[in-house]
Amino acid sequence: MSIKSIIQDMKGELGSISRKGFDVKFGYGMRSRSHRVVQDSSVPVDAFKQSCWANMPPELLRDVLIRIEASESSWPPRKNVVACAGVCRNWREIMKEIVKTPEISGKLTYPISLKQPGPRDSLLQCYIKRNRSNQTYYLYLGLNHASNDDGKFLLAARKCRRPTCTDYIISLNGDDVSKGSSTYIGKLRSNFLGTKFTIYDAQPPNAGAKVTKSRSTRLINVKQVSPRVPAGNYPVAHISYELNVLGSRGPRRMQCVMDAIPASSIEPGGVAPTQTEFLHNNLDTFPSLPFFRSKSTRLESFLSGPLSGQKDGMLVLRNKAPRWHEQLQCWCLNFNGRVTVASVKNFQLVASPENGVAGQEHENVILQFGKVGKDVFTMDYQYPISAFQAFAICLSSFDTKIACE
Repeated sequence: MSIKSIIQDMKGELGSISRKGFDVKFGYGMRSRSHRVVQDSSVPVDAFKQSCWANMPPELLRDVLIRIEASESSWPPRKNVVACAGVCRNWREIMKEIVKTPEISGKLTYPISLKQPGPRDSLLQCYIKRNRSNQTYYLYLGLNHASNDDGKFLLAARKCRRPTCTDYIISLNGDDVSKGSSTYIGKLRSNFLGTKFTIYDAQPPNAGAKVTKSRSTRLINVKQVSPRVPAGNYPVAHISYELNVLGSRGPRRMQCVMDAIPASSIEPGGVAPTQTEFLHNNLDTFPSLPFFRSKSTRLESFLSGPLSGQKDGMLVLRNKAPRWHEQLQCWCLNFNGRVTVASVKNFQLVASPENGVAGQEHENVILQFGKVGKDVFTMDYQYPISAFQAFAICLSSFDTKIACE
């Protein structure tokens, strides 16, 4: 039997198992294809125990899996790669070695890929859909936002207004966007004026990361908590918008301080922290924190961030200054065709000169965001930020800026 025939037979068997409920075991929220997310976990499949693939020689199995990974380069066919990783522990370990991070492969495969830095040499193209009725935002992987298929669903965020701030809860599940969900991975929090934002990760982005005290980390009844509820909020970035003297007629000025990414990461040979798996926390690892905290404590957490303190060693991003177009009578940026509608929300982020970089590294667009239709926006990002960080930064552009506009 040829390698090609083996691969075709394996894909057929994977497909039959998927139709028997494989997706249900691995998925969160099956409302539609666009909101289907595969859980990064290992679940044994009985059908494979009696399969001819169970006793395949390791060298041949590895070669077959390598060919499957190489042939399924885009979604939805790439779900076969995820399916292989879920067959058994042995297959999972092999797939973890074969499937490279987005930084190297330029592909999003597992949910943890959304927490890993994007590709180094190109922008990973995504888009965001806004649902005004329920204040929810959906991130998709796809090049054609106008197609009937929404593309591969990646993340969802829901806006929650509070008396002194606004939270954007970010989840892997488009049907359950809440802090209590096992798919909660972080949040974006703004101050009352909508000028300063903090991005919180549900798990430590690197060794030595410090948890921030908040209401979401208080102790609660064991029966009300999933074992994967995160142990705390770890600040990974701070965003600030400066006063715009032209109001809504002029471009916004923004700055992002990436707490978890060193400035050296954008230099040749630089390295950015890369998460390799989701932590499975339980209540035994919860820190002892007070049930409530005062408003003054919340305000202090914003003022004590890197935006008002020391930024040495942290990557700082600034929006690329647009130029005034005399004929069009508007401010313009070159989005290379990815943005088609003028909006004050549109921006491109590049490395700030205060990082000490010069030349091409300073001109490279790390994140760009812009409007292409009613409630549809493109989001393109690359190394050293992740899809989660890029999505959170873009969410800050949606928030009302009372002091800036």
